[in-house]
Amino acid sequence: MKFEVTGKLTRQIDEMRYLTVENAWRYRSILRYFYIQYEKMKYWLYKEDVYEALKENEEFKEYTMEMCKQDLDALLLWKNLSAIQDTAKVSTVEEFKNKQFRYQLSEYSVEIERLTIRLENLFVETASLEPTLLERLREELKKLSQMAKQGEKEVGSWWSSLNSDFKRLNQNYQDYIRDLYSIKAEEMMKTREFMIFKDKFIEYLRDFVKGLQNHANAIEHILRNLAFEDIDAVLEKAIAYEVSIPRIDIELDQVGIKENIYGRWDSLNAWFLGSKGNESEAAKLMDITNDIIRKITRYAAQISESRNSAINRKEEYRKLAELFDQCRDIKEAHKLSSLAFGIFNMKHIKSDHFRETESINSHVFEETPGTTMLKPRVRGYQEKAERRPICSNKDKKEAMMKRIQLERQIEEKTMGNYVIDHCIDFATLPVIEQHVRTTLLKWLSKGISGADKKGKTEDGRFYQVELPIERNQRCVLRCEDGNLEMPAYIIRFLDSKEEV
Repeated sequence: MKFEVTGKLTRQIDEMRYLTVENAWRYRSILRYFYIQYEKMKYWLYKEDVYEALKENEEFKEYTMEMCKQDLDALLLWKNLSAIQDTAKVSTVEEFKNKQFRYQLSEYSVEIERLTIRLENLFVETASLEPTLLERLREELKKLSQMAKQGEKEVGSWWSSLNSDFKRLNQNYQDYIRDLYSIKAEEMMKTREFMIFKDKFIEYLRDFVKGLQNHANAIEHILRNLAFEDIDAVLEKAIAYEVSIPRIDIELDQVGIKENIYGRWDSLNAWFLGSKGNESEAAKLMDITNDIIRKITRYAAQISESRNSAINRKEEYRKLAELFDQCRDIKEAHKLSSLAFGIFNMKHIKSDHFRETESINSHVFEETPGTTMLKPRVRGYQEKAERRPICSNKDKKEAMMKRIQLERQIEEKTMGNYVIDHCIDFATLPVIEQHVRTTLLKWLSKGISGADKKGKTEDGRFYQVELPIERNQRCVLRCEDGNLEMPAYIIRFLDSKEEV
């Protein structure tokens, strides 16, 4: 599904300003009081109610009614509250002018407060892996064919229950796995204290894997055998039920509701069946859980091994100390040390050197020696560039200069044969050689491309290209390797006065 940036996504959410502005502690306290009253189904409040509730706290000791009115106006501006003038208690014109308002929490603010409460209790409410949710999903999906024959209200209730269980399953497993893959969990698994409840932890994960495997296979079988007609009928009824719910001051977007419901069904399918050739989320969750079990088992084995190795080697160290104590001098102690601990600072070097024999009995001194280049294991290492002295190319340059000068002299002499009255007329040229044609066309191209139709030869002479007197006059340039039809251009060489 293509990701689209819509107007809803790009617009600024003014309702969340109260969380970050300067007096956020006052605004948050006011909206929290509104939310608590909202849960008690007390939706409309006066400013006096808010003021009296806040004044009971030490933090609002210096709080005034004027400040309360300003805070409520700010929350009205940010659309966190909606207000209506209360005319029930008005008895005079003066009271009507003072505009006694009742305030109500907006829908955005209700959801934002619910989110902030969840964030405040994030580390209190822990996630879990519940196979019962999978079982409930399986039972609900079994009813899909029956739901296709039921009314919109029954389908709407069934669809809401199904999505609630699926959403809870998805969120719980994501949060639980995230906690297990955290750095803190990784460090705890390496401690000996973790060994106390290691078995209980592994048993919990294995029970979930077993339940996931059984229920996921059953759900996959159900989804693959559902009729497309039943699925479309159920989803259309769920859409119709959502559209039929009356809402105040909200413009229904039927297309958006349809995309939302079909998108949720696609997500449910992808979770158990996979999509576009990708592995399903159920299979990924099973692999991740098994990987965590292996990780816990590996850490436990390492802790157990380190504990046992220290116990088992205690007697070995005592015996080794007795052997050192029985050595007659330091030389004998050095010999014993070489046998017990090996040679200190030993470097083992491996290479892919070609062996002349495959015999395992061949001694290292019988092998042909090889050379291995060692490089420093540092990040910024660079091989030294090979230094080469600057070679003098004076003789080559002089030889090349003489050759170029000779070629220029020959070319100048050859081209001079075609200059008549300081002009080269292409229409009157005889049969010319290939290199003469190349030179003439090069001069012609250089002159035509200039703004004043002028150019300069390699030997420093200036010339001007003249167009034919008759615009359509053409000629044939005859060469040894073929003929070229072209406009009858004339190259006229300039004297020193005309060069400028």
